[in-house]
Amino acid sequence: MSRAPGSADRVGTSVAPVWPRRGTVSAVTSLRATAPGLLAVALATAVAFAVARAVPGVNASTAAVVLGALAANLGLHRPVLRPGTGVASRRLLRVAVVLLGLQLALPQLRALGLAGLGVVVLTVAVTFTGTRLLGRLLGVPPARSLLVATGFSICGASAVAAMRDVADADEDDTAVAIALVTLCGSLAIVVLPALRGPLGLDPAAFGSWVGASVHDVGQTVATATRVPGALEAAVVVKLSRVVLLAPLVAGVALARRRGGAAAAGGASRPPLLPLFVVGFLAAIAVASTGLLPAGVLDAAGAAQQVLLVAALVGLGTGIHWRTLRRTGGRSLVLGLSSWVLVAGVAYAGVLLLGR
Repeated sequence: MSRAPGSADRVGTSVAPVWPRRGTVSAVTSLRATAPGLLAVALATAVAFAVARAVPGVNASTAAVVLGALAANLGLHRPVLRPGTGVASRRLLRVAVVLLGLQLALPQLRALGLAGLGVVVLTVAVTFTGTRLLGRLLGVPPARSLLVATGFSICGASAVAAMRDVADADEDDTAVAIALVTLCGSLAIVVLPALRGPLGLDPAAFGSWVGASVHDVGQTVATATRVPGALEAAVVVKLSRVVLLAPLVAGVALARRRGGAAAAGGASRPPLLPLFVVGFLAAIAVASTGLLPAGVLDAAGAAQQVLLVAALVGLGTGIHWRTLRRTGGRSLVLGLSSWVLVAGVAYAGVLLLGR
């Protein structure tokens, strides 16, 4: 009997079947698992931007959190969607934090001067420390208090994401912190411009106040644009706060590592800086070289905004009314108190620089 070309020539010799590589199978399986949730997040992200354009005073970040929370509490966040929304709330948010670094070029911060930088550092330090103390007095869980303090003192959801691993926070802590910074940042868009006249702030001073006190970068821009002439100062001051994100995370991580080493012989050692925060610092370094074209930076900024809104949809699905009812009262008092604290300290700093 003749053999087909390419068949085995010896008895007992077999041709092994060609199977897909294990990594390929894993990637395909992961894609199938996350695709429904990611598609739902993409749809909600588009709706969030549409709402922001159609409704004055509502930004896309706020709409994203609300849409995610509604899906979770109306029974629309089905199990098949959870792998995808989980990827959005973690991985997309981390990518957004890294891209945020490309908006920060250190030479831009020279406009602040030493006095302005000192006010920013003081505002961050007082807000962070004061919020932690208030959280302890109110009985808010330490991890949640730490996330709220970081979000209000630095840059909202991005800061919460950067501190999450260091704080060893759970999903409820993260969701509540995100909800609080989104709520208060959205209120700032309406409240702060109304206070400009009574507080006697000219456009530049108002911009500095907004940059030093509003949490998310997008919320800062939305607030400052309501007063002509305030945007440039707001952006410079805000970006100087964002630069402090990595030192703050590293400082907290170092303190917790020392505490863990003292309590457990070094067994508990949170990372000094999460990898994506290192990427954030690398992005700042790249942006500071001035080598990237303006078009690339603009595209990165747009991508960062879209990814952040998508991540907030995913994070919103972690907000459950039952959790908020259980500890929401104390957490809400903490968030509002922290907002008043950062606004008050920032206002005092603006007045001090104006003299």
